[in-house]
Amino acid sequence: MGLIRLSESDKQTAIFDWARFCSGRIPELGLLYPVPNGGFRTKTEAAKFQSEGVKAGVPDLVLPVARNGYHALYIELKAKDGKVSEKQKKWLNNLRYQGNCALACFGADEAISVIEKYLKGEL
Repeated sequence: MGLIRLSESDKQTAIFDWARFCSGRIPELGLLYPVPNGGFRTKTEAAKFQSEGVKAGVPDLVLPVARNGYHALYIELKAKDGKVSEKQKKWLNNLRYQGNCALACFGADEAISVIEKYLKGEL
């Protein structure tokens, strides 16, 4: 019996399902939002989005809540065996330089754990 590999969309859906479930006791989770930069685009769509300001490498999730000296939390969501691209690394570093907590998380479980720790002020 093989392991089921979740798509990035499935992982993100799992994170938002968890956030909705927990938002009664952690209301800040209502501020969590995705950045819809990824996915397949035709050349025409890609050009349109680029002209509208879409930028490669921007992290997938944003939690605009200040904690423990940080302005916000940014998460680049990767598969467990995924790699962070150079553009993604640059974005994460630049966001950190601006006073944010910016991390790559490998899988939904790690992202949820990071969000919980961030909101508790443990990062």
